[in-house]
Amino acid sequence: MNEKPQTVRLDKWLWYARFFKSRTLAGKFCHGGGVRIDGELTAKSHVTVHPGNVLTFVKRGHVRIIHILKTGTRRGPAVEARALYEDLSPEMPTKSGPAKDANTHAHREPGQGRPTKAERRAIDKLKPGS
Repeated sequence: MNEKPQTVRLDKWLWYARFFKSRTLAGKFCHGGGVRIDGELTAKSHVTVHPGNVLTFVKRGHVRIIHILKTGTRRGPAVEARALYEDLSPEMPTKSGPAKDANTHAHREPGQGRPTKAERRAIDKLKPGS
């Protein structure tokens, strides 16, 4: 007796595994073309996945590599959702100390008000990449 492996739609599985708050959001993400199944790019939410597939996608600026262990039958609690997959993603960098991106604000002492135009130009010269 050849048993066909249990399959489920990609958008449904992403919702079951709690990567998205709603199935609609999962479907829109899939249609955006940002999901790879075993290295093959897909832009359809109705593609079926099964245990053994590896999903690769970017969520919140972080690359996620997910190995599917189970298909699941419902959207259960978080503990149940984590049992559906194994996370193979590289570690996210931790923010220790001041942030290094360009969106941080320069520190000014309270009561000094906004910087003048000349002060802003001096601050811009100090920023990396300026």
